[in-house]
Amino acid sequence: MYLTDMSHNNSTSGWEEKVVKFFKEQLKEKDARTVPSLNDVPLHYLKPNSLVKFRCFIQDMFDPEFYMGAYETVDPSSKAKMMQCGKYKDVAECSVDFHSSNTVNAERQTFYCVPVPGESPYASESQGRVVPSTSYAPSRQKRSYEDDDDMDTHPQKQREPNSGNCGGSLKRQETEAPSSQAASASHLDLNFPLPGEKGPSCLVKVYEDWDSFKLNDMLEVYGILSVSPVLSVLADEKETSSSLLDPTDSMETAAEQRVHCPPASLVPRLHLVHSQRLLHNNPLMPLTVMEQNTAFLSSTLSEMAAVRAELLTYFTHVLLGDTLAAEYLILHLISNVYNRRDVLPLGKFTLNLSGCPTVGSYTERLYHIIQQLVPSSFYLGMTLQNLNQMRLVPKKDYVANRLVSGALQVPKNTSLFLDETRLEQGQLDTAGVHNVTALGNLISWQKVDYDFNFHQMEFPCNVNVLVTSEGRSLLPSDCQIHLQPQIPPSQIEEYLSSLHVPSDSSSQVNKFRIFLGVARLLDYSISDEVTKSVEDDFVDMRKDDPQSVSAEDLHRMLVVARLLSLSLGQTTLCRDSWMRAKHIEMQRKTRVEQQKCVNGNEP
Repeated sequence: MYLTDMSHNNSTSGWEEKVVKFFKEQLKEKDARTVPSLNDVPLHYLKPNSLVKFRCFIQDMFDPEFYMGAYETVDPSSKAKMMQCGKYKDVAECSVDFHSSNTVNAERQTFYCVPVPGESPYASESQGRVVPSTSYAPSRQKRSYEDDDDMDTHPQKQREPNSGNCGGSLKRQETEAPSSQAASASHLDLNFPLPGEKGPSCLVKVYEDWDSFKLNDMLEVYGILSVSPVLSVLADEKETSSSLLDPTDSMETAAEQRVHCPPASLVPRLHLVHSQRLLHNNPLMPLTVMEQNTAFLSSTLSEMAAVRAELLTYFTHVLLGDTLAAEYLILHLISNVYNRRDVLPLGKFTLNLSGCPTVGSYTERLYHIIQQLVPSSFYLGMTLQNLNQMRLVPKKDYVANRLVSGALQVPKNTSLFLDETRLEQGQLDTAGVHNVTALGNLISWQKVDYDFNFHQMEFPCNVNVLVTSEGRSLLPSDCQIHLQPQIPPSQIEEYLSSLHVPSDSSSQVNKFRIFLGVARLLDYSISDEVTKSVEDDFVDMRKDDPQSVSAEDLHRMLVVARLLSLSLGQTTLCRDSWMRAKHIEMQRKTRVEQQKCVNGNEP
């Protein structure tokens, strides 16, 4: 699909509405799969001004920009005038009549979007690849983000000329910069939230309803691809001439110009025609609300109990024969912040898995198994170096006018794996203390306070945090379960080396992925009758010893009962699930108390 030239119709014909309506009608679920994706197809194989899609994450929102929505051009030879449209374009046609009274200025918003942070390989590779048409031979040089992995460490590296530039005379060279200018020279920093990420970033231009978009939204964007080499040339000319300009002539700093106008060959522009906010990024599940997919939902719910039993067996094997710990790991992975009451996030279930062995890289193995099952995840080894040096909290850079990302700027339902077994002796510096505080706030309140220098701005989040540790974690948690391996310590390393991990594409693993995704999205309720029964039970439990069960214990049991019900495909609490929740909570508390007796110095 390509954007046809409809400029001769002018805005009076309402062609913009017709374009949007046409593409929305065409982008039915069947046809949408035929649109090439920026996530999968190298940029140099995509035809400029064609329709493409991009599954992405809004990392930053730039200031609105003005453009010529309609303008008049004059033919140099015939002097004939013609109206042109500037929508869905970055560069105006030649011979613009800047004195024309017919010029119409318009406004659009720009979002800086990156691939979904922490997306698991199965999620990113299963979204359906589309091979671009072989009738288009790329004429632009094959320069992509992968060519610029060393963009920060080698800012002075000379680039090859862009073959798309006129006559090759606009060759771009980055001269060697002194170390004091290293920060300002790193204008190719793609600003990914998580370290080691790869993929295309994109400037998404939005023409209407931009207030409905929010920072950290996951989107499927359909738009017109713009990669004009002129954009890079203009950026270079602005950078070269910026030092000669009077400060009043340009309100942008050189750093801001580099961030907001990066080379189009590296950061393409996408002019939005249609977008869909993603509830999740699990490719095995429908993108729409669960209740609207009755056939999928009914077939999945009918198998929930059986799949749960299989997953419990698998996790028991992974957790060295500990069935109770396997129960709690399932509950943790399907937990979800479903509502907020004042500042309290309801539904979160941060799990501290203590007693983890330090042999055989056990915690890393456990993370890779979880990574196979969830669509987005991130492993953070809590070494002193990481805590003192990593940027976890996003920070506003006022010089470049951008939000510098941090590792806690992740989409909802990301599984964050904090490995406390990596802790060593040493001292946290100021940055380390701030990072630990940020992790504590994330766990307790499901929020991250972004740093805007003179103030902090609170951003709510919905992140599943699993903390693995030897003793009880130094971080807060909603629930601690102490691992009790059924494998003798001397045999754990051998056991781990023979640990069977199902094939990434096996039907069993896909069942697990659907199970975890569906259970997290199900609605849930408690009837008045069961509520009364729970209240009576709580009173009975406190009769003999009022200190034995606190209000916090009751809250935890209700959360466990909710997650138990959902894991069985039940959307309302029944008596059996409540009794089961009480039973496993009693087992867990007994185990934790026994461990405290063994380690008397443990908090």
